[in-house]
Parts: sequence; structure tokens; C-alpha cells
Amino acid sequence: MGEKTINLEQIHPVDLFGLKEDKLKLLRKAFPKIKIVLRGDKLIIAGKEDEIERFEQKINRIFQHYNRYNKITEENIQEILADETGNIKPEVAGDDLSDVLVHGRNGMLIKARTPNQKRMVNSFKKNDMIFAIGPAGTGKTYTAVAIAVNALKNKEVKRIILTRPAVEAGENLGFLPGDLKDKLEPYLQPLYDALRDMIPMAKLATYLEDGTIEIAPLAFMRGRTLDNAFAILDEAQNATQNQLKMFLTRMGKSARFIITGDITQIDLPKNQSSGLISSTKLLKNIKGIDFIFLNEKDVIRHPLVNKIIDAYEEESNKLKK
Repeated sequence: MGEKTINLEQIHPVDLFGLKEDKLKLLRKAFPKIKIVLRGDKLIIAGKEDEIERFEQKINRIFQHYNRYNKITEENIQEILADETGNIKPEVAGDDLSDVLVHGRNGMLIKARTPNQKRMVNSFKKNDMIFAIGPAGTGKTYTAVAIAVNALKNKEVKRIILTRPAVEAGENLGFLPGDLKDKLEPYLQPLYDALRDMIPMAKLATYLEDGTIEIAPLAFMRGRTLDNAFAILDEAQNATQNQLKMFLTRMGKSARFIITGDITQIDLPKNQSSGLISSTKLLKNIKGIDFIFLNEKDVIRHPLVNKIIDAYEEESNKLKK
């Protein structure tokens, strides 16, 4: 007889087994010779060694399915229990990891949906650094975060670093309530929003706590070397040339970088120029760096966003004449 404890620290037991432990009952029925007890975030199994080993094989496949799709149904568990091939069956017909970047919360399929978003994904297979430049709503940040989460899940990198310049867009940072962290939080919120779509809350909280995922203002990157990391600089149009140079030179061994920005929404003071604009000229011929330019055809927000972008571009062209 033996006993085994399996930790469920990064998966909430309710997400895995249901409110009434209905899915756990399926496991107990499939393994009547061993005792299975759920205590908090620990699963305790007691019984013969060979039965415990067989149970571990099945529960590991259940974990793999959940980590891949961020959900698991009773039908999924029944299929895993009945299947002896060791393969994870696709959740949906035509499921292809080259197409689906991340299986988000509640089974959401997160993938590149426009030609230029697909260019971002394909370019990143060949280049260690890409710049994604385009107007609001084109999915630059969301696609970049999805590529990063995919790389983390596939163990291509050990951590994700997400950063933004803390530049005031018409508001005064000093008058915001709270300490420095509270003042900076609104600038980083879009990055949190994307992550919440892609990673279960319990696991995301663990990642943020242990540093597997770090979200910080651009100024906090100075002096660091980012090894085995996937780093995303968002809103790069609000970084000066010196700030952008500082960030790009943080690149360490086995690191991957994506820089996103919208050169039509620069919030820097008039006496400062955007480093993102100068980078398109300075770095365009360096092998291993690619530039993807998104446009209104990539907008996947409300249809009115396309019309708003067109109206502002038309006005901008009139002023240039």
C-alpha cells in the first residue's frame, strides 16, 4: 500500500472537478481500488502502487487537457479514462496549434484573425524581434500577448515581461490617488485584461506572484538583462529614442521581443520625438528584426472604429497639404 499527494496549486479545484466534485466522482468510479480525497488544493491518493501509478497517468492527461484548453468537461474526462493511446483529442474540429495560439478562459479560441496579425505570428517563427505598428483596435497588443503566452506554455521561454511607458495622455499622473503602484496601474491595465482572457485566474495570480509574468513600467527595465524571457514593449510610440534603445539593449540570451505602438497617438511632450518612428529607419535592415504595419483592415473592434480611424486620417491628410 502507498500514498501520493498531488498539488493543484495552479489549478483551482472547482475549475477542475466542479462545484459538487462531479468530475472527481468519475475518477473514483474508474478507480474503485484506491481512495481519492480532495483537501483544499491537494489531491491525496492511497492504495496499491500500480493503481496509484495508473491513476497518475490519467490525472496528468487531465491536467494537460486543462492547461491546453483552460477547461475540461465530464465528457473529456470520460474520453481520457477510456482512451489508452495517450493522445489528447482536439477540443474542436480542425484544432491546430499553428492556428490557435492560446485556448483562453471558458474555451475561448485565441488566434490571429487578420492577415497582418497572421504576419505577426509567422514572422515571429523566423525573427527574435518584431515591431507591430498600427492604429487602435488592430489587435497589436492582444496578438503579442497571445504569442508570448503560447511561448511560455510551450516552454520556449521561462518568463514573460510586459512593459509600457508611463506617459500622461492628457491626465496628470501626480493627481491620481494612491502610491506609485496605484498611480501606474491604469497604464498597465490593457496588459492585465489580455492576460485574464488567456490564463485561468488562479494560475495567473501564481505567475504574477512568483515572477513568471512581470508587468512593470518601462523605467523599471533600466540596468536589467532579460535572459530566457519574452518581453513586450507596448505603446512604444510614447518611448523616446533613448528609452527605446535602453529597452532593446536589455535583450539577453534566448530572449524574444515584440514592440507595439501607434505612431498616430503620440503623447510625448512637443520637445521630445518618438523613438518608435526613428526605429523604423534605424533598424529596418537588421537581420532578425521585422516590421509589421497593421491598418484599418485589421480592426476587430466595433465597426465604428474603422470609420473613426478613416475620419482622423482624412483630417490629418488635409492638414499636411
